[in-house]
Amino acid sequence: MSTVTLTIGPRSYQVACAPGEESAVEKLGAIVAEKYAQLGAARGPLEAQNMLFAALFMADELAEARATAAKAEHQSERVGGTREALEAEIETLRKAEARARTEIRNLKAELATLREAANHQHDLFGSQDKGEAERVAAALEGLAGRLEHAVHALAGPAADALEADPAEA
Repeated sequence: MSTVTLTIGPRSYQVACAPGEESAVEKLGAIVAEKYAQLGAARGPLEAQNMLFAALFMADELAEARATAAKAEHQSERVGGTREALEAEIETLRKAEARARTEIRNLKAELATLREAANHQHDLFGSQDKGEAERVAAALEGLAGRLEHAVHALAGPAADALEADPAEA
């Protein structure tokens, strides 16, 4: 067992402590001595009363420290809850992003399929070139005109009679 001498106010006190705890006991004694000194001119005639007031000062500081610690713990719990909510939201957003990426891949695949089908249609029906389409249309118009001329030539006089008097035909 070790012994430490603490001076508080006008008196010195011998305090026993475990080996290695001397420094900690001296620091605590210095806190008590500081609170005792804060009494200043307000010190009473009895030393026990002065020690009581010093102890009350320390108890007040301890109560404030505990309140501060409780408030910090409450805030920590609140932040912890907020953190958990944020982590849950992040996870939800990650899942939504994964679903969106899957949807994008599916849409790209569908687009590629549609393009392939369009190319296949193009291969079946020929070029989509506007000039080519105009040439085909002109050729079709020419063929239609020739067909009408052939029909008219084959019908000949019967067609003329129908045009003159449709009731006789």
